[in-house]
Order: sequence, then structure tokens, then C-alpha cells
Amino acid sequence: MEEKIIVKKALNNNVLIASHPLYKEVILIGKGIGFGKKKGDVVPEDQAEKTFLLKDEQEQEQYRQLISYVDQDLLEILNDVMVLIEKRMGETLYEHIHVALTDHLSFAINRANQNVQFSNPFLFEIESLYPKEFQVAQEVVQVLQEKIGVAFPPGEVGFIALHIHSAVTDKSLRDMNRHHQLIAKLVEIIEENLGIQLDRQGINYNRLIQHLHRAIERVYEGETLGQETNLAKVLKSTYPICYNLAWKLIKVMQQQLHTRVDESEVLYLTIHLQRLTQSS
Repeated sequence: MEEKIIVKKALNNNVLIASHPLYKEVILIGKGIGFGKKKGDVVPEDQAEKTFLLKDEQEQEQYRQLISYVDQDLLEILNDVMVLIEKRMGETLYEHIHVALTDHLSFAINRANQNVQFSNPFLFEIESLYPKEFQVAQEVVQVLQEKIGVAFPPGEVGFIALHIHSAVTDKSLRDMNRHHQLIAKLVEIIEENLGIQLDRQGINYNRLIQHLHRAIERVYEGETLGQETNLAKVLKSTYPICYNLAWKLIKVMQQQLHTRVDESEVLYLTIHLQRLTQSS
């Protein structure tokens, strides 16, 4: 006999607590999934357009607390937003987005209604590094403006994009923010040492942070680029300023990331920095 999902308690029309044959107690989230449901009812798996299972006990408790103060109509809109994000990204979202983004957006809406402004210092970096997430975040903002009439500050798109990227990759917001802070520090060192000022909306800046981003990702993943001893000698003698600056950046990365950075990164950084000086 096939085991079934049994209702334990309907929290509202779109959220219910249920007994799941595989995950034990879960929170099910989906449009209309809790409507008219009472304890002991069976929940058909195709009940809603999209059903999300919150299996983690801590996230379940956080979500229970959230829905106690978030308006039910707003919760329904935010659940629709989750479905939209998953559809646009074409990937299954990690479940923590239901707690994290619902919490973030509910407070962001309150801030916007009270005209409290929060700047986003990494807006250009986020748009460059996560273009698809940024585009979807713009659509989310547009949907919320149409549905509830709230006007978000420009930086909010960046914050939402980070939540979307976190939900797709399962990277924590804390790690991503540390990542962006490191990139900002490296850019500052480059500008100071080369005596240039990069246009934050220009193609050179975009290419630079893409390069730094990939270098940091390679460190996280333990990826190496291979040894090029002869090339190192040529670059050191031909472009000494950029070569020494590249080493300086590598040392900063090692200090911030608390791990060794592959020495071959120096070569690629040197070449990129030299191109930067020529184009600037």
C-alpha cells in the first residue's frame, strides 16, 4: 500500500504542516494547498502548481515564526514569486530561500513603505557576476510593484539577486558578501598601485571583476592552472610593475581566504593587469 502525505495542521490557505512518508513532519507550501484542509486529510501530490517541502526542522520553525507576522495575502504573492524564480532560473531552488527571501522581502517592503533607504555597495559587481539572477530579480521587483504598489530603491534588485544565486548554488549570503568585499579590496589596490580610476559601469571594470571572481572560485574549488615557468620569467622581466602587483593581490587573497592560492594565478593576473594599463 502506497504511503500518503497526511495533513497535521493547515496554517493558512497556502501553507500546511503534514506527515510525510519519507521526511516525517514537513511544511508544504503551494497556492491553495491548505484551503479547506483539516487534520487527517490526504494531500494529493499534484495539489498545487508547485509544492515546496521544508524538510529541515530549523527552517520549519523559522518559517512558522515568519508566517505568524507576514500578511497572508503577501505570503501568497511571495510564494508566487518563488515559483516565478524557479521557472525563470530553470533550476530547482534550495529550500532555504523560502525562509531567507520571504523574511528579506517582508522587511524590505516595510522599509520601502517607511521610505527607509538601504544602499547596496556591490550593485555593479552583482549585476556583472550574476546577470541572469539580476535580470530575474528585476522581474521580481516589477511584480511586487504591480501587485502591492511598493517602490523599492535600486539597490534592492542586487540583494534579491544574491538570494536567488544562493538558492540556486546553495552558497551562503555570508560567503558571497565576503567574496564581494575581497573583490572590492583587490580593485582598490589595483587602482591605487596603477594610478587609475575604473568606470564601475565600463567594460574594463566588468572584465576585471569577472577575472577576480573566477580566480577566487578556483581557490575555493582547489583548481590549478598548471605551471608555466618560462612564461613567468618573461612576464617578470617585461611587465615588472604588473607582475609585482599581481603577487601583492595573491598575498591579499591568501590572507583573506586563509588558504594557499596557486602561483600560476600570478601569470594570468599579470597579463590582465597589463591589458588594463594599456586600455586605461
